[in-house]
Amino acid sequence: MKSIPRQNLPGVLVGYDNADDAGVFQLTSDIAVVQTVDYFSPIVDDPYTYGQIAAVNSLSDVYAMGGQPKTALSIVGFPTTGLDFSILGDIMRGGLDKLNEAGVALLGGHSVRDDEIKFGYAVTGVIDPRNIKQNRGARAGDRVILTKPLGTGLITTALKRGKASAEHVQAAVASMLQLNRRPAEIALEFQADAMTDITGFGLAGHAIEVAKASHITIEFDHRAFPILPGALDYSTQGFCAGGLGSNRDFFGKNISIAESVPAAIRDVFFDPQTSGGLLIFCRAQDAAKLITTLQSENIPAVEIGFTSDERQHQLTLA
Repeated sequence: MKSIPRQNLPGVLVGYDNADDAGVFQLTSDIAVVQTVDYFSPIVDDPYTYGQIAAVNSLSDVYAMGGQPKTALSIVGFPTTGLDFSILGDIMRGGLDKLNEAGVALLGGHSVRDDEIKFGYAVTGVIDPRNIKQNRGARAGDRVILTKPLGTGLITTALKRGKASAEHVQAAVASMLQLNRRPAEIALEFQADAMTDITGFGLAGHAIEVAKASHITIEFDHRAFPILPGALDYSTQGFCAGGLGSNRDFFGKNISIAESVPAAIRDVFFDPQTSGGLLIFCRAQDAAKLITTLQSENIPAVEIGFTSDERQHQLTLA
């Protein structure tokens, strides 16, 4: 996007300058629209479950901005030969069931012929223009809270290679199927300075975007990371997605990692996630109550770090 000329049009509140989760355009003094798009190839074997995960993942960016998704358009890539169209029906039915759970209207969509299945949604929502959660909002002294465990990329990679246990896949799928709606609603009741969701760039990549935009350093404690069962084992067995290495190569220059951090934890740090949790930056005085409130609704939120003014590294992992 750096090569694309910047627009200077009235109404744009959030564009692509700081790699925010979605764009925001102001309609009236108290209403703005928030828009995002996301789609990907299958990461699980069951078509219905894949459609569900794709829907939850697509909606997540709107929740991460503090918005309420309202409508969706499906995006489909599907082969013309070799696969029964009932598979596509199952995928779309799974997605629709999650849209129904979220109260989001499906208005239509677009499909193309593709040798590889791809599915997702373009999502439009509404947001209060006075309370947008952008990457640039974090402040020194904030506590950093994560609402879902890490490791979906490692587990789904092991699944693709036929090495993941059913128990581990089940736990990962259960996490990916959880909407980020309620965690976002709860966070908005507190002094949350910034939010983002953890997806393809992994915890490291999405956190560094907040650190850069907010001009702060984020300090993580690896011992506090919530990790899905099996993820560390699959790391040691080498089941790392290609995106994990890309994330390490691209973001690693801005990160200081202590020698004491195990190699498997480092992999989890850079592991590309699908339908991951929210990373919430909140005031220190609100952190304990926010976590307690989230956990009271069976949201596995934990504090994993804090922010500071130190500038020599934009992320530290110790």
